[in-house]
Amino acid sequence: MSTSPSPAPSHSRSFARTGLILAAVLILLAAWGIFSRLRAQDALEHEAQREAVLPVLVTQPASSPGNEALVLPGTMQAFTDTPIYARTTGYVKRWLVDIGTPVKTGQLLAELDTPEVDQQVSQAEADLQTAQANHELAQLTAKRWKALLPTNTVSRQDVDNRVGDAAAKEAALAAAHANLNRLRELEGFKRIVAPFEGVITARNLDVGDLIDAGSGSGKARELFHLAAVRRLRVYVQVPENYADDLQAGNTAELRVREHPGQMFPAKLVSTAHAIDPMTHTLLAQFETDNASHALLPGGYVEVHFKLRTPPGTLRISANTLLFRPVGMQVAVVGKDNKVELKTVTLGRDFGKEVEVLAGLSPDQFIVVNPLDSLITGQAVKPEVTASAAKKTP
Repeated sequence: MSTSPSPAPSHSRSFARTGLILAAVLILLAAWGIFSRLRAQDALEHEAQREAVLPVLVTQPASSPGNEALVLPGTMQAFTDTPIYARTTGYVKRWLVDIGTPVKTGQLLAELDTPEVDQQVSQAEADLQTAQANHELAQLTAKRWKALLPTNTVSRQDVDNRVGDAAAKEAALAAAHANLNRLRELEGFKRIVAPFEGVITARNLDVGDLIDAGSGSGKARELFHLAAVRRLRVYVQVPENYADDLQAGNTAELRVREHPGQMFPAKLVSTAHAIDPMTHTLLAQFETDNASHALLPGGYVEVHFKLRTPPGTLRISANTLLFRPVGMQVAVVGKDNKVELKTVTLGRDFGKEVEVLAGLSPDQFIVVNPLDSLITGQAVKPEVTASAAKKTP
């Protein structure tokens, strides 16, 4: 009886092959999972590094113009400006000019009635006549006594007394003359006249007012105010850093709101030659012709004048500065896109821009609105501003 061969070996080989295939698949799946995770982790690290680079806006310094216009506020004043007081006491008899009236030198402005001074003049004239009569009598008496001296009918002492009395009477006569002249001068002051050519800017009297002689330091009041306006003085407070640029003879242009678009030439006459310790400014005085009376004293004016700029001077935007304990700094981006903090020396401040005297070159890129946390060596992603892009070839 024959027996059939056993199928166990073939089945074993089939199961082994299947197990190998499954193991290979599992290994491939595991390898793919590990590879995917590694690739995702690498991409995540790259993304994190890319996000860690700070994007910044950069610009370049601009060159300062050779001549620049400086505009400062100023105050206009009359070339000569004075109050007018009475030199004698009396009542206002009449006044002839009012505010805004142009007057000439010596023109009559008002007239006072001075009865007391008039009476004093009359008394002084009478005193002068008395002094004149006493003087003539003393001179005649002294002459006669000197003629009697050789005859020994009078003593030397009596002659000397008469001669001395004649000298005293002569001095009294001179005093009477001086007193009369003083009172006549005082009486002449009842005519109030203009001391110079100008315009009346104030009138503080009326007919019948009692006017006391004196000045503003006493009880007397100002009668008129007179201003010479054919030429004006313009006073400007110039910042200390511009003081060296001001030289006598420099010209400037004036602008006022009352005359838009119109320029008035002015000339620098002098400066105070001293810096005000409170404001750190230099007082400068300009003069301008005002024959047309277009400018009004006491008003504000814009003074435009040109200043020299040292060659090689740069300007940067004020929002590029970093305030650090070591001084003013800017963040410069190099070719490797890394930040370098540089200390700069500043000049004049123009508001939105500042002048840089040292520490920068015109081809460098500086960060706009830099963060306080920026440090040297930090990587950034620069983006050039439109103004800087125009300068970049």
